[in-house]
Amino acid sequence: MYNSKGNFLFTSESVSPGHPDKVCDQVSDSILDLYLNQDPFSRVAVETMATPSKIIVAGEITGPESITKEMINDTIRNCVKEIGYEQELFHWNKIAIENLLIKQSADIALGVDSRDGKEEGAGDQGIMFGFACDETPSLMPAPIYYANLIMKNIFDAIKRGELVGLGPDAKSQVTLQYIDNNPVKATSIVVSIQHSANLTQKDVKEMIRPFVIAALPNVDWMCAEEYFYVNPTGLFIIGGPESDAGVTGRKIIVDTYGGAAPHGGGAFSGKDPSKVDRSAAYAARYLAKNVIAAGIAKRCTIQLSYAIGVSEPLSFYIHTDKNCQVDEEKLAKTLQEMMHLSPAGIKKHLGLLKPIYKKTASFGHFGRTPESDGSFSWERTDLSENLRKIFG
Repeated sequence: MYNSKGNFLFTSESVSPGHPDKVCDQVSDSILDLYLNQDPFSRVAVETMATPSKIIVAGEITGPESITKEMINDTIRNCVKEIGYEQELFHWNKIAIENLLIKQSADIALGVDSRDGKEEGAGDQGIMFGFACDETPSLMPAPIYYANLIMKNIFDAIKRGELVGLGPDAKSQVTLQYIDNNPVKATSIVVSIQHSANLTQKDVKEMIRPFVIAALPNVDWMCAEEYFYVNPTGLFIIGGPESDAGVTGRKIIVDTYGGAAPHGGGAFSGKDPSKVDRSAAYAARYLAKNVIAAGIAKRCTIQLSYAIGVSEPLSFYIHTDKNCQVDEEKLAKTLQEMMHLSPAGIKKHLGLLKPIYKKTASFGHFGRTPESDGSFSWERTDLSENLRKIFG
């Protein structure tokens, strides 16, 4: 994202909870939470597809047999109801549900389960990235931070009944101007949002305008009027899975850093924390965020890699900005001493065996506020003080 001259435009997008792919992410994570609530050691890998009048769930689960298909169906319907879908062809109480979930493969379990004194191994091979920077209060890249905040402002207002006539399916896109590698203002903002037939494009634009402006640091950050695009096609009446099929895991860049940092490729939703696609990505963000919170660097990227059935990461890579004066080799060693990066170590350190995942499936997994129930624990900065003492 950043360059030697430091002057450029960069764009990130976000989507609402009612976007078809996000519907699927939330359904998958709702089922995960259902199992973790009854057994924190459940193994869950759920994929969801949403189409007009139907939701299909498939994947592998090892968990309490007391959880029935009826309970899973109720969980799915409640999730869709909470999002707000009561359309003719996609209604929470009328959709057909096809449940294709099966028991987890014994071969996978053999590599992942702890036995005979051997520590639990990673649930799959793969590479995971974490990133943090000092551009925003949450130590996230500014384009995805503001794109997410615009969506959250609008969606929350819809749920409160303040934006009557707007539907649950929406997208935002924010382009920011950078000078000397620092964001200074928006040059264009795009919002596409589902609406009732009696609202015009102009109506929708004026309805959402204050919620867009409120997301920005101040009014001077707002783009010129000619570059504020709302429903640029003119109409967005048919939305959600009624108009576009949704699939779990198709918004991984929205879920992370908006393209401002690398992504390992693995999706998060529907996966229990034995899957390092999810838990190690959370760990990498946690460590990177603490580096920035400690004032060690302006930007920090961390990569971890794993092999299925092997507990320890195969590699740990860290990269900070060119102005950082800290020895990266020493920093990498220190971070690995502060946090055990095996799947078991990550789960214990971040408290990941809790039903805390549905809320991660909207408005990004990162840049959030840690909550009392243990959710978003990877956003804590509790290592930063010790890092300052060591490297200050």
